[in-house]
Amino acid sequence: MCFSEPVSFAAGSALIAGGAFASWKAWKISKKYMPIALMPVMAGIQQFMEGYVWMGLSGGDSSMVWLGAMGFIFFSWLLWPIWIPFSVYVLEPPESRRKNMFLYFALAGTALGLALYIPHLLYPDWVNVTINRDSLAYEGTMLLDYLIPRWLTYAIYMFLLIAPPLMSTYLHIRLFGLTLIAIVSVVYFFLVYAYISFFCLLAGIGTLHLIYIILRNKCCRECPTLFS
Repeated sequence: MCFSEPVSFAAGSALIAGGAFASWKAWKISKKYMPIALMPVMAGIQQFMEGYVWMGLSGGDSSMVWLGAMGFIFFSWLLWPIWIPFSVYVLEPPESRRKNMFLYFALAGTALGLALYIPHLLYPDWVNVTINRDSLAYEGTMLLDYLIPRWLTYAIYMFLLIAPPLMSTYLHIRLFGLTLIAIVSVVYFFLVYAYISFFCLLAGIGTLHLIYIILRNKCCRECPTLFS
C-alpha cells in the first residue's frame, strides 16, 4: 500500500482473508467463479510485496527494494493484463459469441505483460522506486519506451484490463468494469504522483466488488444453468 509498511501488510492480510473466503464460496457455488475469487488473494500478495519495498527503503537495503518491487510489478505489469480477461473468459457462457474474444484479450495481455516485465529482470537498473509525498512511486525505463510513447503503453494496458469486463454477458461483471474506470479516473486526477502504487491499491479494494458478486451469486440470475 502507498502509505507505510504496516498499512501494506494490513491491507494485504485483509485482501487475502477476503479472497480465501470468496474462493471457498466459489468452490461450493460454481468453479467458474474461481478465477475472480483469486483476484483479491493476488491483490493481497501484491500489497505484501509493497510492504517489502517499504522494509528495504527503511533499512537502506537496495536488494530488498528491488526484489519487492519486482514482486509488485509482476502483478501490475504481467499478471493483471492476463488474469482479468482470462477470468471473464472462464465466466462467459459457452454459447457466447464473445467468449473466444476474451481469450484473445488474455493472449494480448500475455504479450504486453512479458514485454513490460521481462526486461526489468535483465536490466535491474531500470527499476527505480522513490518516496513521493509519503507514497511509493515506481518509475524507470520500459522496453516499449523505445518504440511508442509511454502514454500509449498505458492506454493499451488499461484497455486490456477494462474492456473485457465491460463486454461481459453478466451485468455485475460489467459494473466491475465501471469500478475500474472510476479507479483510473481518481488516480489520474488526484493521485498521479504515485499512480502505479495507488492504482494497484484501489484496484485491490475494488476486488471487494468481486467478493460481493460471488457471495450473492449474482451471475446466477442471468445464467442459472451455469451458476445454480
